[in-house]
Amino acid sequence: MIVVADASPLNYLIQIESANILHALFGRVLVPMAVMQELRHSRAPAQVKSWLSQIPSWVEMRTIAAPQDETLQILDLGEREAILLAQETHADLLLIDEKQGRLEAKRRGITTTGTLGVLLAAGEQSLLNTESVFQRLLSETSFRATTQVQEEFLAQCRRLRQRRS
Repeated sequence: MIVVADASPLNYLIQIESANILHALFGRVLVPMAVMQELRHSRAPAQVKSWLSQIPSWVEMRTIAAPQDETLQILDLGEREAILLAQETHADLLLIDEKQGRLEAKRRGITTTGTLGVLLAAGEQSLLNTESVFQRLLSETSFRATTQVQEEFLAQCRRLRQRRS
């Protein structure tokens, strides 16, 4: 399975000490160089800086071979490169949170999921307690979700828990 990650899901998973679930779920994850640069921002959280000092072997940094695509100019550089890398590698999945980026990826036929989708997938495989990790995500990071999204996520967590019981 080929998986490409944008900065946001990586950033949040690192902050809540759950980045290794990406390896457990997908094996390796391709990360464009622009995404790595975004993660290296001077105001990046300490956990992210620490993670970057010893990038796991399952993270494969990639340079984009495709020419720049003018239709992606509304997105930041990391999102643009993540979408282009997903196209270039015929990725099975693109990890991206930002709405505009997700819409553009879907328009191009790229399957996407975000931080919450990764948490649910990990919960389905009993890799973590989705509800407690979600609470950490909300309380310890700048992650934001509408009340409706939060309620739906927690409802999915409850359904997961009931299926496992």
